Amino acid sequence: MTRVLVVDDEPQIVRALVINLKARKYEVDSAGDGATALQLAADRHPDVVVLDLGLPDLDGVDVIKGLRGWTRVPILVLSARHSSDEKVQALDAGADDYVTKPFGMDELLARLRAAVRRAEPAADGAGEDAAIVEAGDFTVDLAAKKVHRGDRDVRLTPTEWHLLEVLVHNTGRLVSQKQLLQEVWGPSYGTETNYLRVYMAQLRRKLEADPSHPKHFITEPGMGYRFER
Repeated sequence: MTRVLVVDDEPQIVRALVINLKARKYEVDSAGDGATALQLAADRHPDVVVLDLGLPDLDGVDVIKGLRGWTRVPILVLSARHSSDEKVQALDAGADDYVTKPFGMDELLARLRAAVRRAEPAADGAGEDAAIVEAGDFTVDLAAKKVHRGDRDVRLTPTEWHLLEVLVHNTGRLVSQKQLLQEVWGPSYGTETNYLRVYMAQLRRKLEADPSHPKHFITEPGMGYRFER
């Protein structure tokens, strides 16, 4: 069973989420503050975290950073903060998706399922999925879902990996913003281009020799992105 950690200081929201998740056969833990959330995550190892940013003790972004220090668990932010800057800040800290309050339960559950799917290991394959792609000073192993740069492994979140995977499979070809959003986040996405800006910046920081002058992760303004070896 998939284990969900719900982190929110509003009891009615926690109660609604717990009831709906348990009805769909999820195992659920809940926390009303950031410190408890971090402790529960360490103790219970959830498969996905649903996190409110407005917590009484820690800012939710700090909770994201605390989790990202040791785990790649998908993090779905649930917040009343609507500004683009705050969304980017949460994504930049390592969140995988962002839902604003008030929210529809069906939409939230669909996004949660998508986040869990992105984190699932793919079955071993052959052919192009077994390819090892070299670019500059890093190597992408599509079968093992690993990236090496120099003599070390590069740690990617599931969302970062999925974005990289789509681009590598389309090496040399323009991949539109809409296609990337729908392939990485799901079919209901198509306009959240700030997600792409944040995650492309993260890939560049981790893999480009000079992130401000990328040679491998190329932006085609207003159209999409292209991966070059």
